Amino acid sequence: MKVAVLGGLGLQGRAAIADLVASGVEEVVCVETASNGATVLAGLTDLNRIRFVVPEGPIDSVLAEVMNGVDATIDLLPQPLMHDAVLAAIKTRTPLVTTNYAKPIADLAPAAEKAGVSIMTECGLDPGIDLVLYAHAARQFDAVTSIDSYCGGIPEPKARVEPLSYKVSWNFDMVLASQSRDSVLMEDGKRVVVSSANQHENTFIHQIEVEGLGALEAIPNGDAPHYAAMLGAANGLQRTGRYSLRWPGWSAFWAPLKKLGFLSDLPVPGLAAPINPREFLSRLLGPQLQYADDEKDLCIMRNVFRGTQGGRGKTVTSDLVIERDLKSGLFGMSLGVGYPASIVAQMLARGEIAGAGLLNPLTHVPDGLFLNELAKRGINISETIVWNA
Repeated sequence: MKVAVLGGLGLQGRAAIADLVASGVEEVVCVETASNGATVLAGLTDLNRIRFVVPEGPIDSVLAEVMNGVDATIDLLPQPLMHDAVLAAIKTRTPLVTTNYAKPIADLAPAAEKAGVSIMTECGLDPGIDLVLYAHAARQFDAVTSIDSYCGGIPEPKARVEPLSYKVSWNFDMVLASQSRDSVLMEDGKRVVVSSANQHENTFIHQIEVEGLGALEAIPNGDAPHYAAMLGAANGLQRTGRYSLRWPGWSAFWAPLKKLGFLSDLPVPGLAAPINPREFLSRLLGPQLQYADDEKDLCIMRNVFRGTQGGRGKTVTSDLVIERDLKSGLFGMSLGVGYPASIVAQMLARGEIAGAGLLNPLTHVPDGLFLNELAKRGINISETIVWNA
């Protein structure tokens, strides 16, 4: 088996490459604009199994050439290049896994179906692992009436630094950008939109208790009804929400800054160079929010499903914590994104996932096999079932 990783030297790319090699993949092709791949990956994995491709021009110029020689591709490039990566996969009929949302490439669905190629979208941590858990839980109900989905990356308690209690374990600009999009929930069977302007000041912000950590703040972030609609057992759904998890105080910090325009992506007039407030914050805060070598990030995920089975009320709660591996230096966030991408890329290469077009983990990834593969890598989901009296 040969697998290409586009953007293989990034935080998530390194985890994907390490897992592919550890899984016995014959050759991993690392496509990256930087030329120091051997240095970056030294000590992390067997470099003899990795072939480095450094494009001399734009990275999209070599995509089809690379994909022609592999059995599957993992796309971890910046989101603006996702369209080019998927086009190359369609052209070469190479199965591809991307961790990005499907919406930006929705226009390519007909071409992918016509080419008979599998393009697995949204296959990381969140979305990704959570969507497989949606399908896994739904089969335990006759009807699902409520879904609450939580996920977030936070520093371990000893690594917390006020006032943000946050450190960077993935692209910080994307963290800021995620705070500038509307969220969609469902309450009492009705669709509710929380505008980006109100993301940090709304009645849906609440706290959950996590064993060993205490209270975490849950902030609406994502289109919850969109994913619930994929579940056949959720026809009678009454409420659902997707929430980012942070240490308490996150919303109180960002609410006034958002009002003052600090998360705007519009250039500030009158400056010598075109720069927007969000870019300024990313450049200013990002370097100050880095983890020390002995500090861990924690990826916390919880999904709570409520409904009925056999005429009785039932609640299924799945919990997951992934922490940084200090030996390799790989963040919990990197493992949570890179491992699912690697697992599913190998499934596609072996033909264990069928279907052409834009696929989704909720409907196309075999949950039992996938969860077993996560467990082999030390990522275990605990599940609690409570029956109503």
